Amino acid sequence: MTERALSFDAVADQYDEARPSYPPALFDAVEELTGRPLKGSRVIDVGAGTGIATRLLRARGALVTAVEPGPGMAARLHRATPDVPLVRAVGDALPLADGCADLVTYAQSWHWTDPARSVPEALRVLRPGGALALWWNISDGDVPWIAAQDERVRHWAGDVHHGAHSATGRARYLPAAMDRAERRITWTRRVTLDTHLANLGSHSVFRTRGEQAAADFLANERTELLTHFPDGTVEEAYAVELTVTVRA
Repeated sequence: MTERALSFDAVADQYDEARPSYPPALFDAVEELTGRPLKGSRVIDVGAGTGIATRLLRARGALVTAVEPGPGMAARLHRATPDVPLVRAVGDALPLADGCADLVTYAQSWHWTDPARSVPEALRVLRPGGALALWWNISDGDVPWIAAQDERVRHWAGDVHHGAHSATGRARYLPAAMDRAERRITWTRRVTLDTHLANLGSHSVFRTRGEQAAADFLANERTELLTHFPDGTVEEAYAVELTVTVRA
């Protein structure tokens, strides 16, 4: 898991440029479910990567500290937002004070933790009444071309799940006794075929299968997708799956 998690480091720029962002409705839902505005909230964004969610939280007025273990990802985050405090660490062992945060967030990163460690750590750094929010962009498998692509990737990778396609149900990694609220927010984006393939290729399964194998698959995928999108513009469909739990 550590090897796969750190595999993104080699493609930090590609990751930041091609990965999807998050819709404003997600952050509206976070505020609703936590009962607190993001503006002025002390937020720890764990597994921040290149800072895609970090920047959006900050734009909502949150006082964000980013936590990221990978040197390449952290360097890209720091270049984009040099004034955001950045801690090199993992969610399983946060070098942060007890009760220092109003909100701990994991965007696309909770599944890289060991919940037996990351849950107690999140609760430790949260103030009483603070909240833990987990979310993922999930490609919408109800869209036929997306379902077909997902099946091709699974077949090629030997049924190894890849990236956001496999994140459904990750909230089950929270202890059953923890109360939680969940939301599902659908959205779409239109991107070039090159951006779509760069997004796909940034997922960990492609980073760990070898460059030539990944390049061959993506070349075949380009040919396949041009039959659906001959003008070279792809409409990606997502559902953001959000889980929020409040510390008693």
